[in-house]
Amino acid sequence: MPADPAALLRSRAYLQLLVLAAILGVPISAAVYGFLALASYLQKEVYDHLPHGLGFASTPVWWPLPMLLAGAVLAALAIQYLPGRGGPSPAGGFHMHGAPAPAELPGVILAALATLVFGIVLGPEMPSILIGGGLVILVIRLLRRNLPEQATRLLATSGSFAGINALLGNPLVGAFLLMEASGLGGQMLGLVLLPGLLSAGVGTLIFVGLDNWTGLGTFSLAVPGLPHFGQVTVAEFGWALVIGVAAVPVGTGIRWLGRFLHPYAERWTMLLLPAAGLVIAGLAIIYAEATGQPGNDVLFSGQSALPHLIEHASSYTVGALVLVLVCKGLAYGVSLGHFRGGPVFPAMYLGAAGGVAMSHLPGLPMVAGVAMGIGAMSVVLLSLPLTSVLLASLLVASDAIQVMPLVIVAVVVAHVAAARLTPPAEPDKDGAGAPRPAAAAKAADPAP
Repeated sequence: MPADPAALLRSRAYLQLLVLAAILGVPISAAVYGFLALASYLQKEVYDHLPHGLGFASTPVWWPLPMLLAGAVLAALAIQYLPGRGGPSPAGGFHMHGAPAPAELPGVILAALATLVFGIVLGPEMPSILIGGGLVILVIRLLRRNLPEQATRLLATSGSFAGINALLGNPLVGAFLLMEASGLGGQMLGLVLLPGLLSAGVGTLIFVGLDNWTGLGTFSLAVPGLPHFGQVTVAEFGWALVIGVAAVPVGTGIRWLGRFLHPYAERWTMLLLPAAGLVIAGLAIIYAEATGQPGNDVLFSGQSALPHLIEHASSYTVGALVLVLVCKGLAYGVSLGHFRGGPVFPAMYLGAAGGVAMSHLPGLPMVAGVAMGIGAMSVVLLSLPLTSVLLASLLVASDAIQVMPLVIVAVVVAHVAAARLTPPAEPDKDGAGAPRPAAAAKAADPAP
């Protein structure tokens, strides 16, 4: 393959790569859509239908205890005994990793389902990326195609694009996320992203078709029906500074907790993961008993609970919002250190809860508080500033243009403050504390 990006773009081999990426985008997108739909279906079965089937009029407040214990045991079995240890740990934040080998896919899927179905506080974004890339490697091996290593990595990256697009419902969000997480830069950036964007774009058509066929729905970050946000004021810029600074100790504490617990969880997996599951369940029960709000506010990634939190913000007292920050933040840190999954949606939920709580103070509209809180908390926990701005802006889609300047200020303040307070991470064998790759990655090895 030519070393010159312009020559590579004109080459026949690159055109063939684009065609193959588009073709692979169809089955990969369908497979990841099926994985997400299965996780959502099993979650409802475990927390809604099973209690009713056992004769309970409603889900008992203690129900998370046996469910989290069961999920933790399943995750521990996948991590301890299946190849690949269930995929990389999210303890060190959101990073790009190589696509799992076909033999490692069952462990990734089982560990992810144990996380998503039983209420562990992690999201599906990292498993979706791994599954998308791993399925591409599997298809290439099944077809016995003797592709160059660089082409294989690029196709695996396009599968990761298709996987994250199935979750976020927007190819551009996936492009920003994977671009920042992999540290891509330079002239090769466009050539690496192009196959992924094509695969994700084709996949979007698959999601629409599967939605019409199955009725299971599609995935979107936007929260409809938000109150209109007017013009930006000087006071709101002041709040952007406050929110940016306030997110740093909360997010840094969660990251520290996950990294502190991770080495012990890797050493005593079968013992500590069930104990961690019980701790998460206990935090959910404490929150539910103290506030009268559902314990699911603490459990799970927050992906489906986030719209409910924003739309029903008036039903939450400031005390309840502070307690959900404490309980879900602790549960999130414990989950980061022990389990497998994605760190994006819990960070967004915590930021939104903090924004709603602070909107009770004068001069801060709720929509602006939510957007700034999501951006600031996301950048502290993910270290992806562009993605954090985009995630927060898309969530309040109808007012994204008006809110974006405030989000940018909050994200920049939080990112700089967190960078000054957080010591460099020490890499470990599974990448849990690995630093992000340098932006000036070698052009000859552009794939993450």
